[in-house]
Amino acid sequence: MTHPIPNFQSIVNRTPGNYRRGIGNRRLRQNPHVRDLTRQVTVSHKELIQALFVVEGITEKESIPGIPGTFRDTPDSLLHQIEADLEAGVTKFILFGVPGPTFKDNHNFNFDFTANQIETIKKRFGDDLWLSVDVCLCASTTHGHCGVLNDAGDHVINPETVESLAKMGLAYAQAGADCVAPSDMMDGRVSAIRQALDENSLGRTMIMSYSAKFSSRFYGPFRVACDSAPDATIKLTDRATYQLDYTRPQDALLCSWRDYEEGADILMVKPVVHYLDILKTLTDEIPAPFAVYYVSGEHACVEASAEKGLIDAAQGHVEAWHAMKRAGANMIITYGARYGKKWLEE
Repeated sequence: MTHPIPNFQSIVNRTPGNYRRGIGNRRLRQNPHVRDLTRQVTVSHKELIQALFVVEGITEKESIPGIPGTFRDTPDSLLHQIEADLEAGVTKFILFGVPGPTFKDNHNFNFDFTANQIETIKKRFGDDLWLSVDVCLCASTTHGHCGVLNDAGDHVINPETVESLAKMGLAYAQAGADCVAPSDMMDGRVSAIRQALDENSLGRTMIMSYSAKFSSRFYGPFRVACDSAPDATIKLTDRATYQLDYTRPQDALLCSWRDYEEGADILMVKPVVHYLDILKTLTDEIPAPFAVYYVSGEHACVEASAEKGLIDAAQGHVEAWHAMKRAGANMIITYGARYGKKWLEE
């Protein structure tokens, strides 16, 4: 027996619950005022962290392919850039120091260049900004890996690397960094850094751990910025033996819990756009603030689409930021932070 299709209006009249509620949803989207009033997820420019690169030995600032508006700065141009960023409403930064070629090493590392930049920044700007500093050896080595290699060049030695990272984090904290951010993915480095800080009366220095950093194809522009691409002539040609495998999401949970228990104040997911499921799982499971790193390749995808007239870059980045907040991020490291206030207001 066939049944005639009922009159929709009669259904609405008979059932004032679900159907009537479904029809009414569009009333909450009908104009900008109502949409402003009913937002469930918001992004503030105060939640954005601007990435900075300072490079030893260059004589003028250099552009970075794929991430327009972000530069490899000289020590002088870096200060001018920070001044401009503060005027634009940016107050949180993460600094990447890049030693010159003659100061790169594979065992005996010198952290003076970046430490000097930290000291200068904090002396000039004081509490007007919050300064986090990346702690990793990739830009300091000749081979581009995030730690000390064995003689065969096919493995990163965990204990020796962790020892160097603890010294690095301590040097940056002593120079005035508000936060140190280990990005290497070695086992036990958060504990070692926290111990070094506490033993040197630097217990207030925060640790923002890259606790879920995946071996990804979206780091290309960053590696240009930091001179940190792995040397293709050695046996270990990629970072897959220490960065997380994107086919093993459980590792992100295990590593993040470990870093949290070892004393990390903030945990991080990197990259983020292709890992929003990871972020949601971690923020549901672990009671810690979470940062995300909207990495150079993800940023560059939006910029490349904009160059072809396929998307408005600013709107694309803002939409991505909201997706990150929706999945649980408390803060976002982004190359667009210096435009964030303007873009969000528009």
